[in-house]
Amino acid sequence: MLPILLLCATLLHSGSPTGPTPVISNDRVVVWDSDPAAAQPLDAVVVSLSGNAVFVPKGTPPKTAGRSIVIDLKERQVAPIENTSGYPLAFPRPGVKKLLENERVIVWDYTWEPGVATPMHFHDKDVVVLFLEDGDLKSTTPDGQDTVTAYTPGTVRFSTRSRTHSETLVRGKQRAIIAELK
Repeated sequence: MLPILLLCATLLHSGSPTGPTPVISNDRVVVWDSDPAAAQPLDAVVVSLSGNAVFVPKGTPPKTAGRSIVIDLKERQVAPIENTSGYPLAFPRPGVKKLLENERVIVWDYTWEPGVATPMHFHDKDVVVLFLEDGDLKSTTPDGQDTVTAYTPGTVRFSTRSRTHSETLVRGKQRAIIAELK
């Protein structure tokens, strides 16, 4: 009996086996790179690596197959901030396609053209971005500061609101699905 109790105490003390780790976890979202077969514990946006996006209400099994990015939307909603930048909002913009909109998110599909800068714009909402291609984007702030970042298919980023910049594709191809959080 004592060996069984010691084994149980050891297992309890060591914790459970490690499970999947989220790609992103913060006060707004938990993002998973997975094959979403089960119902999600929160409202979610499921984005396939082919660029399809669906909203899945809490407790509803997704009707998608294959590798996808699952953006679980936490209950903490944050209102967009006022745009006092003097620049237009990030979305809509020329060439963008709206995939879905509801009370929680607006999901956009955007493809950058090589060497063509987006208009300088202001992000009034937090965003989750899933990059679908292999390409480098140069971000330029209004004061001329440049940052080049390489993105590969399946890269996911969370960007906070209150940013002003333009973007230029400087290498490769790039398309992204952008979920603006309401």
